[in-house]
Amino acid sequence: MFFRRLCSFLFLPPLNVKTKFYNSDRNDLFLEVQIHNVSSSTVFVQNVSLELSEMYTSVEFNTVNHDGEDECTFGTRTFLQSNEGRQYLYHLWLKQEFSEKASIIRGVTEMGKLNIVWKRNLGEMAMLETIQLKREAPGYGNMRLSLETIPDTAVLEEPFYIICKITNCSNKKMKLFLKMCDTDSTHWCGKSGRHLGKLSPSSSLCFTLTLLSLKLGLQRISGVRITDKFSKKTYGYDNIANVYVIPSVKKKS
Repeated sequence: MFFRRLCSFLFLPPLNVKTKFYNSDRNDLFLEVQIHNVSSSTVFVQNVSLELSEMYTSVEFNTVNHDGEDECTFGTRTFLQSNEGRQYLYHLWLKQEFSEKASIIRGVTEMGKLNIVWKRNLGEMAMLETIQLKREAPGYGNMRLSLETIPDTAVLEEPFYIICKITNCSNKKMKLFLKMCDTDSTHWCGKSGRHLGKLSPSSSLCFTLTLLSLKLGLQRISGVRITDKFSKKTYGYDNIANVYVIPSVKKKS
């Protein structure tokens, strides 16, 4: 009598892949992909491709233009030695037709997948490793404030302008009232205490604010207060952004 012995072997992929999303105040974000060879042998990385959901489009930062041709930032060498790693960076943003849905995206969302084709030896069949991409959408509460326009630098004691965007992330209509509070480094110019109007759910509106900086260097923009007259709730926004303040250069007569 004969007995058949079946042995099972655990297959461990040689690549350890980590992904991280970096959120932005606008409808874009960055994806960092870290690929690390955790095996004891050399791995040939044949291709790394990103397949996004229909809502997003992307541009990769893994090539450089040299004499009119795009070349990989890692050069022609596509081998990963044992314990060697590599990083890939992608810039993602919402397509125009989906931009209005950005305020209602909550929780964990499917972003697409990352495909990595690799070989251990040049003569063997290529293996495909697929990484499903999921992202935890940032929570903004009932209202979201973002900056549409802000200068990189501002001149000391000279007015500069920023354009803010308010998005109603709730399911109720809002009636907004704006108030600005001065800080020790920046003062708001114009009338503090004005109506911004009514804002329907998932809708946005933009408004322009004027500021005056009293200190040099990197200064924080703070002190925006927006009240919803319907719910009687006030939303405070501090540390909205930073602006670098430079001294004024006056022309000599």
